[in-house]
Amino acid sequence: MAKKRAIFEDVTGAEAVRPALQTGGIDRAKPGARGAIRLWLMMLFALVCVMILVGGMTRLTDSGLSITEWRPVTGAIPPLNAEMWATEFEKYRQIDQYQIVNRGMTLEEFKIIYWWEWGHRQLGRVIGLVWGAGFLFFWLTRRIPTGWTPRLLTLGALGGLQGAIGWWMVASGLTEGMTTVASYRLATHLGLAFVILGLIAWYALLLNRSESDLIAARRAREGRLFSISTGLMHLAFVQILLGALVAGIDAGRSYTDWPLMHGVFLPPEILAMQPLWVNFFENPATTQFIHRIAGYILVVLAVVVWMGGRKSSHSATRAAFHAMLVVMLAQIVLGIFTVLHGAPWQLGIAHQATAVLLWVLIIRARHLAQYPRFDRLRRQGAKA
Repeated sequence: MAKKRAIFEDVTGAEAVRPALQTGGIDRAKPGARGAIRLWLMMLFALVCVMILVGGMTRLTDSGLSITEWRPVTGAIPPLNAEMWATEFEKYRQIDQYQIVNRGMTLEEFKIIYWWEWGHRQLGRVIGLVWGAGFLFFWLTRRIPTGWTPRLLTLGALGGLQGAIGWWMVASGLTEGMTTVASYRLATHLGLAFVILGLIAWYALLLNRSESDLIAARRAREGRLFSISTGLMHLAFVQILLGALVAGIDAGRSYTDWPLMHGVFLPPEILAMQPLWVNFFENPATTQFIHRIAGYILVVLAVVVWMGGRKSSHSATRAAFHAMLVVMLAQIVLGIFTVLHGAPWQLGIAHQATAVLLWVLIIRARHLAQYPRFDRLRRQGAKA
């Protein structure tokens, strides 16, 4: 006679042979890969932040044209003796920036601007080496999570492109009649730096959480908040480019009153240059006026986005949008203060540093709209 089977035997037996659940592709990478890669990206993030600020100081000190050649490898070695310094100084004396702006500059004065530009380029080399060494290590040890190789390669490709654009920018200032780099090339160079910084920040935020956590969070995404945050991010990027155009021609020192410009809302010389398109790149009145108007629009949109963010059911998301708005308002006040004081280098670099902080905070808030963090109490209640 057959032995009676337990009432739940079929069920428990089925459970016994059920295959183990498969985790996401990224989670299948070697243990520690996400954390190690995130740490590496944070190193790159810090270096790019410093690079942006050093680049800003290089521009504010008019140092960018002090090195008149692009030598990606041998250029890492600075002048080591008096003869080499004399050679570099003589090369600089041949360009129009020296002839028109800095005629009579001493060798010691030249060394100051040379070191700023050399440091800027050297930092670029360091960033390239850190990326290259990190990528090769993670790739050779097969620690790169599934699907992440193209993303990490993109960062390297953009870094290489940034180096080429940097020389393209400097070359514009070495042509006849130019005493500084072309403003639109400066804007391209700075804009790509912020793109790289934004991608690193986004990737680091993704790697800070497990793939399963991200999948669960994605189901609770706040679509409308994410969309308007994306619009804010895009407008902030445009404002960064406009700021570079202003900085490229020192337009911030041309109109030092606010809210008017030389006592009027719309300066009469706003379209004085011919052809018409030149005004948008080389006319201080036009570039500063557009930069101001874009700033007003940006802060209004930021308030609208913040009003949506403060209604989020997730405390981390609300906090992120609060922080974004506080820094946005601080940046507007700092921008006005910079204009009223004729854009001294101290305020100029502070304004640029705050732009970096604001850019990252917008990206962080946008990330939390897409992948909200669940409050601990809610999570515990769900388990109960």
